[in-house]
Amino acid sequence: MTAHGIAASAPGHSGRRPRVLVLTAEVGAGHNGAAAELACRLRPHGVDAACRDYLGALPAASRWQLQRYGFTVAYFPWMYDWLWRASDAAAPVFSIARRPCRKAMPEVARWAEGFDTVVTTYPQACQTVGMLRATGQLAVPAVGYLTDPYAHRMWVHDGMDLHLTVTEATAAQGRARFGIPMQVGGPLASPDFAAPVEAAARAAVRAELGVRTDQVMALVVSGSLGLGDVASTARALSSARDVVPVVLCGRSRRLHRRCSALPGVVALGWRSDMAVLTAAADVLVQNAGGMALTEALAAGLPAVTYAPIAGQGRPNAAVLARSGLVPWPRNPQELVAAVRQQAARGRVDRLDPDGPQHVVAVVAELAYRTWEARTAPSAAPSSPASCASGASGAQGGSNTD
Repeated sequence: MTAHGIAASAPGHSGRRPRVLVLTAEVGAGHNGAAAELACRLRPHGVDAACRDYLGALPAASRWQLQRYGFTVAYFPWMYDWLWRASDAAAPVFSIARRPCRKAMPEVARWAEGFDTVVTTYPQACQTVGMLRATGQLAVPAVGYLTDPYAHRMWVHDGMDLHLTVTEATAAQGRARFGIPMQVGGPLASPDFAAPVEAAARAAVRAELGVRTDQVMALVVSGSLGLGDVASTARALSSARDVVPVVLCGRSRRLHRRCSALPGVVALGWRSDMAVLTAAADVLVQNAGGMALTEALAAGLPAVTYAPIAGQGRPNAAVLARSGLVPWPRNPQELVAAVRQQAARGRVDRLDPDGPQHVVAVVAELAYRTWEARTAPSAAPSSPASCASGASGAQGGSNTD
């Protein structure tokens, strides 16, 4: 048995284990990262998980638009910012924005056949799954896992059984705004981030990067696409002689070239050793509130938001700043001061990756309950409006068709 009372395997009379479908999206790396981590960590609980790219269920035009997310943010930030804000605040725009989500329903329903729980790590997928659940076309529990600190309207649907967040700050904002239960599920980050930092390994990485022991190593991230005015952030940090900005440029060769030309800046391309770099750093500087921030929270690495990107960047920054989790300086002088102050804190409390309310434990419990009900001799079809393990259920409201 696991720590949560769930069998490590499920050999019951059905001849199969509980199964979870995780819907993600090939947009950046954050949604995929959370989905892959959930699938990986469910397996030791005796739960099989499969990840599907939600974009494959959308009409071709909608899929193309969403896949161009990085291009739009980089070259038409004003357009993306307006669409993001308008779909969050204006009911007519929101209704138009989720029309493709409705068209994705038949394909997603087909994907969900034979699964015991469906989880989404992408906002539009939450709308599709919520509509399926609310209309009775999906008879198993549905969970939305919000990877953003700010609960945008697209992340929320009354048909979902449960909305899980990384932090209490997001849960509180979502509850206050939408009036539905939201539960803290914690970070979906590799356990490597929560591992104790070994002094020798940390010193070796810093030495390799050219960061002295008396300097502050600021790990500057911009997502896998290298979005935002990261070069200006690096330039502002390098003006302080006691701070070394180590910039992760993602897959953006253009950003890597720009940052490599800046004196006092260490520019890195795509890296797969984020846990090692996070362990070596003194503070994270981020502009989006995505996966890198989740990993920093799991590691207890203090963070700062600066020059947030268009769309979700500023709302994410506001939620984090109001909660006291991550300060949001507004100019280069404030940035340097905030980085020094956060670095001086040292490692802070890590978010619990293994508690009974963590997203992995909650999803595994839901999957087992559905699986047991289905495999019982007198099993009956589950009700679309049923709630399990503290789930909110279908409650009716502006997001239910």
